[in-house]
Amino acid sequence: MSETSTATTRVESAPASKGPVVMQVVPALVTGGAERGTVDIAGAIIAEGGTAIVASEGGPMEHDLKRLGALHLKMPLASKNPLVMRRNVTRLQRAVESYGVDLLHARSRAPAWSAHAAARRSGCHFVTTFHAPYNFSNALKKRYNAIMAEGERVIAISEFIAQHVREHYKVDPKKLRVIPRGVDLARFDPDRVSAERMIQLSTRWRLPDGLPLILMPGRLTRWKGQAVLLEALSHLRDIDYRCVFVGSDQGRTAYRRELEGLISRHGLEGKVSLLDECKDMPAAYMLSDVVVSASTDPEGFGRVIGEAQALGRPVVASDHGGAREQILPGQTGFLFPSGDAAALADTLRKALGLTRDERALLHSAAIARVRQHFSKDQMCAKTLAVYKEVLRSGAWAPGAHP
Repeated sequence: MSETSTATTRVESAPASKGPVVMQVVPALVTGGAERGTVDIAGAIIAEGGTAIVASEGGPMEHDLKRLGALHLKMPLASKNPLVMRRNVTRLQRAVESYGVDLLHARSRAPAWSAHAAARRSGCHFVTTFHAPYNFSNALKKRYNAIMAEGERVIAISEFIAQHVREHYKVDPKKLRVIPRGVDLARFDPDRVSAERMIQLSTRWRLPDGLPLILMPGRLTRWKGQAVLLEALSHLRDIDYRCVFVGSDQGRTAYRRELEGLISRHGLEGKVSLLDECKDMPAAYMLSDVVVSASTDPEGFGRVIGEAQALGRPVVASDHGGAREQILPGQTGFLFPSGDAAALADTLRKALGLTRDERALLHSAAIARVRQHFSKDQMCAKTLAVYKEVLRSGAWAPGAHP
């Protein structure tokens, strides 16, 4: 359900609950790891008997929240305009008081500033999640980022992010928690992806029989490294393959045209396709022989890596950020120096050249690692444990240590 942009009208059909009322705030619900995590946690809150509310500008994932029984409050939380952010404080405060919110969980910087002030005014508990190593080039930008370190508990989505937070924001170790992103093992399960689904997707993508498929999921944005992969593919002229890039350009039409130009310049027409979002990513992964994550900037976690490994696919990823924590080189996947197209080409050649027995060993090891360390159930349980810990601590005094 949605409210008006001012979020002043109570939704009368809000479900009664004996558990805590938790509101997560994110800029929008379009796509991405933070958004998927928001929906997953909303479902876990409801399953535990609580009330889940999400405030954002909205998007396609609103439907996921509705199916779970969560509430959505529509607010302009993606805006970085100081006047809008200030008005968002009032919007959030009214929502907190109207719904009896016990805890606000901020997952992005602009909405975190508003949520922090609203929590302080209303006496509501405040938790944050660092989803990325936010860049800063000056003290003002670092101060803007620092709001994510102001939660009573600060959740980092990987050890890489936790180290970044400790180094740059001096967060008290007592309030820092590492909770890796979680893969939905019920969805990303090789035994649940039917041959029919794979055939349908292969037909839709017009994939030829018998050729290995290199898959690169991710929105079309420069730091995701699509150009690096295209250059690497230009070094594999002796190998016959197909490569599919799956992800929306989200309005970055100039970058899409640039990639199309690179495909032409490298003579990759007929071998490489740029496709929009795929609604059946488990089938897409299962069709692939190698999955690539070539980000040039370190990712906080790298959801693609976890999803692909959950299905036993060989992953080739940039050797930095959260990828290092997910991949055991040579056992569950491969790493290459970030931005090094020649090294990526060599690593792709190695991954494509795995024998049947080597692929079988990697398949089993990758699935086991994700199930042991990176499941959605683990992520949800650890996050709910943080909520309970904070709620047991009593009233929040902003700036105080736990």
